[in-house]
Amino acid sequence: MSPTRRIVQLLLGLLAYALSMAMLLHAGQGGMPWDVLHQGVVRRTGLPFGVVVLAFSGLALLAWIPLRQRPGWGTVANVVVIGVTIDPAIALVERVVPDPGAAASVALALGGIVLNGLASSAYLGVRLGPGPRDGLMTGLVQRTGGSVRLVRTVIEVVVVGLGWALGGTLGWATLAYALGVGPVVQATVRWFAPAGLVARRPAEPAGQDVARPAEPAARR
Repeated sequence: MSPTRRIVQLLLGLLAYALSMAMLLHAGQGGMPWDVLHQGVVRRTGLPFGVVVLAFSGLALLAWIPLRQRPGWGTVANVVVIGVTIDPAIALVERVVPDPGAAASVALALGGIVLNGLASSAYLGVRLGPGPRDGLMTGLVQRTGGSVRLVRTVIEVVVVGLGWALGGTLGWATLAYALGVGPVVQATVRWFAPAGLVARRPAEPAGQDVARPAEPAARR
């Protein structure tokens, strides 16, 4: 894969990821696990959504230090691009679908899940470093010896619980995202990476993070 293609694919993947977040949020049927927390904080503080996303990304990166995780260029791009573009993406979706009814809300939620899976595959394909929340997860896996599934589940249950308590929207789309985005990534990740660079079973993305190493089959 040429450097130009990697950069273009990285940026397009992150832009698509921000748009998928906006679609799920505007659908009102429940956001991605980390977005339930982001939304709860936004409702409590009145801060722009992008500011909250950037703040939690920064906190996650600080947690990398004791976990001895190293960011890549993709990590930095993940933080900056999604943090800067999520508010314009929300405004765009609200303008295109100002008052979605039941059918439009379902379409937005399902479309957001599929688009998120495609965006995740594009990011995974460039192999330029994990997102801040995924680095937090993989660091905890390495330090605790727990499985990726267990550590990820614990993290997401905690952030969803906190977000729901703060007023974030928890709904069927949150569960559909948790169950559905992995199969989309599994089916499409090879479209975006050269043969041999994609692990046999790519890991599923979590929250705003769309790049983490595939988990070895023995640990699934």
